[in-house]
Amino acid sequence: MSIFRGILIFLTFHVSSALADVEIGGTGLDCADDPACINRMHPDIPMAARAAPGERIIMRGRDAEDMHLDPDGFSVAETSPVDQFGVVHPMVGPVYIEGAVAGDVLAVTIESIDPGPVGYTSASSFGFAGDAVGSEDRFVVWRLNDEYAETGAIPGVRIPNASFPGVMATMPGEDLLATVLDREAQLAEAGGAVYTPDVDMAQPSSLCGEEGSQPGQCLRTIPPRENGGNMDIRYLKAGVTVYLPCQIDGCGLAIGDFHYAQGDGEVSGTAIEMDADITVTTRIVRDGPDLSHGPHYEGPASLLNIPSSRFYATTGYPLKAAGEIPRDIAYLANAKVATLPNLSKDLNLAAQNALVAMVDYITSRYGYDRTQAYIIASVAVDLRIAQLVDVPNVGVTALLPLDIFVD
Repeated sequence: MSIFRGILIFLTFHVSSALADVEIGGTGLDCADDPACINRMHPDIPMAARAAPGERIIMRGRDAEDMHLDPDGFSVAETSPVDQFGVVHPMVGPVYIEGAVAGDVLAVTIESIDPGPVGYTSASSFGFAGDAVGSEDRFVVWRLNDEYAETGAIPGVRIPNASFPGVMATMPGEDLLATVLDREAQLAEAGGAVYTPDVDMAQPSSLCGEEGSQPGQCLRTIPPRENGGNMDIRYLKAGVTVYLPCQIDGCGLAIGDFHYAQGDGEVSGTAIEMDADITVTTRIVRDGPDLSHGPHYEGPASLLNIPSSRFYATTGYPLKAAGEIPRDIAYLANAKVATLPNLSKDLNLAAQNALVAMVDYITSRYGYDRTQAYIIASVAVDLRIAQLVDVPNVGVTALLPLDIFVD
């Protein structure tokens, strides 16, 4: 063997060994049985695996409520067949990124997402504006393949595959943990909508459970925060790089809440939720971007397009009936709100009105009931800001891709 060939074989072996795949998650019947599954955030959660920058990390993840549904069993029900809100959201991780220290930025590139065979969408009180829309509670099961999702509960609709992870996060540092616990406790005391720490089905139970060492200190994953989390950004597809703050040594990367498809807004409360395998690579960025307001991301502009050749859109402005108090600001107890038919610069109300107009259109044009239309909006309709300056009436537009209607 020549010296050159010997050196080539040596380098090839060691480079391939250094960049071997890291596979974690997906073992056990449920999250509690999977050593690589967590559903809370805390800086002391033990790392489930280690990976070097550049290594392919394959994460085998569970749906948002860790359900095991049989699409042959049923396609629609009044409510979810399993009440497992405590388990939301099962995440794969955390993964220790070798060489990363607190203060770095972690660049996470999504290489691929392989969807599972079944998904679900629910319409419930957890949604954005079910009361305004006139929706009932409903739970829908979808059959998934690599191209589209279908359900017998909404015949004539095919939703194209647009898979992405709802949750991408690094573990919070001690400072962020203290800040979040304090500000969310204040919001809860004021009557705002917030989910404070609880021990029900919390994982890891040794830290976050009822008998754990920090039962009141582990953060729920419902909202996104400065360290990422449940961002539910439908553009975080294969080809995108997400920049997350590293607040502890090793960063503690965790990913979960996989969606087959979602409209901007996820208005009914869920997207098409599913199990999935995701492959990512990481890169450590020294002196990276300022992420104090939240994560950044970048990728090909084609991912910003709607999955359709044509669309129909509605608009909404912050107008309401006299005497009405929008539920999302009722906790502020502002007596002026009820008397005003027009609220200045209220994007939430404008978005609700655009959504109601879209549900009206879907029901009148395609013949679906209001709950079916609400679910279609949650998985396919994009709520987008039209403008923020034309006071008092800021504008929101709702975009419906028409190619989803196949019958």
